[in-house]
Amino acid sequence: MKRRHLVVCFMLCFLSTIAHGAEPSVKIGVLTDMGGPYGDLGGPGSVIAAEMAVRDFGNSVLGRPIVVVSADHQSKPDVAVSIARRWFDVEGVNVIVDLSSSPVALAVQWLAAQKKRLTLISTAAAEALTNEQCSAYGAHWTWDSYSAGKAIAAAMAVPDSTWFFVAVDTAGGSALQGGLMRFLEKAGAKIVGGVRHPLNVADMSSFLLQAQASRAKYVALANGGGDLISAIKQAREFGLPQGGQTLVATVLFQTDIKALGLESAQGLVSATGFVSDANPDAAEWSKRFLELHKRMPNDVQAGVYSAVLHYLKAVQAAGTDDADAVMAKMRETPVNDMFAKNGILRKDGRMVHDVYVVQAKKPAESKSEWDLVKVIRTIPGAEAFRPLSESKCPLVKASQ
Repeated sequence: MKRRHLVVCFMLCFLSTIAHGAEPSVKIGVLTDMGGPYGDLGGPGSVIAAEMAVRDFGNSVLGRPIVVVSADHQSKPDVAVSIARRWFDVEGVNVIVDLSSSPVALAVQWLAAQKKRLTLISTAAAEALTNEQCSAYGAHWTWDSYSAGKAIAAAMAVPDSTWFFVAVDTAGGSALQGGLMRFLEKAGAKIVGGVRHPLNVADMSSFLLQAQASRAKYVALANGGGDLISAIKQAREFGLPQGGQTLVATVLFQTDIKALGLESAQGLVSATGFVSDANPDAAEWSKRFLELHKRMPNDVQAGVYSAVLHYLKAVQAAGTDDADAVMAKMRETPVNDMFAKNGILRKDGRMVHDVYVVQAKKPAESKSEWDLVKVIRTIPGAEAFRPLSESKCPLVKASQ
């Protein structure tokens, strides 16, 4: 009788554990582009960054181990949503980070909001993520087309200058082009034309020839990753810079500059949320990342680290992994780490931090393999990102 009682008690305890969700770990999912056009921006480097954040935090939170899982969304929203749904419903993932490509980020952020799970977006550019399609469970951590456009225009816009756009035909490309155009037009520049190209296209010749025929002084490249590198290399092959046209990258990462080489990239101006030698903390972290990844981090990967670390701090402070409680802690606690000093996560999901305008160095200026850029201007976060007074985010409107 006593033995039967012990067996029953054991079974009841076991079933109670299952009923209350035997999810012993806090799971972080890195959903990124592993081998496509954005593979160098996030990809395996974003996974390494997330794992570094977990190790630096101590590998556990609230007495539970922290687990990092990862997957390749192939830059396809349907694939990304399928993975995210399985992660949420079956594997118990608490938060998804990175989300390269704006269509992917928008789709997964919407799903996560329905499931009351968090998304911490680092790669995608679309302003809609914190504007019309903002989410109470979403954070846009690193950069967006608004901040990139404002910074580039501040550095490059000249009254009556002529501009032609070569943009990738995605939501992100539209956002990048629109983000820069608004500030160029405010500065008195003239937009003389533009053309769209498919994602991950090898031959840019027809698009670049249209840019060349426009005779615009500036050719703005509203794309990223492999598409951007191909466009810059082929533009030089067709003689656009040699003919007096200046190439402007609306978004350019340190990994892009390394792939291009300073001979091709020199003089290009871009905006970034992270510079590897901006401060001692950034330099120390970048050195550790380099040892693991064999290349220096870009701002996307640094943003993944920062977002994951801030999330774990919020879980600890909240005493729970409940999404609402954690997000509240993330908003009320300043972001202070190697990426941002006194960063603020606003109600619309935008993490506000300083933005650097950098220029690719000339080969003779570089002192080492990864000494690639120089800071020419630092824009305070309050100036770089869309002010809440202009927000179309329903969460902001509801609080006004």
